[in-house]
Amino acid sequence: MPANPAGAAARPGGVDRATAESFGRIAGVVLTDRTAAIVDGKVQGNATPPSAEKAHLSSAMARSEKSVVASLRQRKKELKVLGEAYSAGDTRVAVDRTGIDGKKAVIRVTETTRLTYRKIRGDEPEDTGFQAHHELSFAVAGDGAWELTGIRALDEMPQINAPAPTAPKVKAAAAGDMPNAPEASVWPFPKRLPKDTATGLDYKAMAEYAEKYWKNYNPDYRAYPLGTGGDCTNFVSQALKAGGWKHAPGKAGDYTKWWYGSDTQSDSWTGVNEWSWFAQNSKRVKPLKYVYQMEVGDVLQADFDRDGSKDHTMLVTYRDSLGTPYLTYHSFDTYRRSMLSLSVMLPLTKWYAYRT
Repeated sequence: MPANPAGAAARPGGVDRATAESFGRIAGVVLTDRTAAIVDGKVQGNATPPSAEKAHLSSAMARSEKSVVASLRQRKKELKVLGEAYSAGDTRVAVDRTGIDGKKAVIRVTETTRLTYRKIRGDEPEDTGFQAHHELSFAVAGDGAWELTGIRALDEMPQINAPAPTAPKVKAAAAGDMPNAPEASVWPFPKRLPKDTATGLDYKAMAEYAEKYWKNYNPDYRAYPLGTGGDCTNFVSQALKAGGWKHAPGKAGDYTKWWYGSDTQSDSWTGVNEWSWFAQNSKRVKPLKYVYQMEVGDVLQADFDRDGSKDHTMLVTYRDSLGTPYLTYHSFDTYRRSMLSLSVMLPLTKWYAYRT
């Protein structure tokens, strides 16, 4: 490896600071281009292309990203037909980790993107936002420059500016999923089922809590990264408690109990399936037949691989006059993502909707 230029700070593997920074800049350019493909207007960001002498896309990656951008532009057209569009965007990329081993490098980055909803009906929310995590691979090319050779999403749930996910491998139905909620249809705009205002619950408080802490987690609660099961149900439980759900004390493993303590919590507080079992057994929720019947404060769960075991929990924090619910959630930290966007990106997912 050539010696660092005079005055350049050393980085992992001995590359100079400018080269290490070029990895993050490449990531920023690629991810900003993806955002631009689904937005009608201008996209802002913190990415500027590095010198090609430092780093660039390999020819294979350039072709791959050209195809990705083309597919995203097509998705933009499809969303417009369905009544959703974005008038502006902002994508920022931060490098979380850089690993260099000889002529290969791997970096992990966090993408923070904000999309402004175009006012088609007039009462869409102002914007939606999310954080996504990616791993990028680089290799030294024949000319001595670093080439981006691969990019991989680290999150299970793709965002709207991501390539179309591959179809999940359908597994055998999981045993012991008790009591099991009925699958909710994505058929749009069925007859509205207004919430019961006599429950004593504050649904506005639930939504406000979720929208306050969707990205900056509440330090009063423990957080659970993806490697430890994810934070989605923990976050929804917090929001439900903020809106009036009361603790149901008991043994942690008893799915008929629901509580959070200073040292631990019930399995139903953090577990996707356990929460569903508790919520139904306690009669605190009622399964809905259609996802578009959800109102603010209702809960949506997803079974990505259709094996009967639920994988993810979200909370409705906004609903427009047409009847589109907008979801806010953790683990794939996201603010006001439309049900339309979710169903377009995840057409094979099983959805479970709950009236709280």
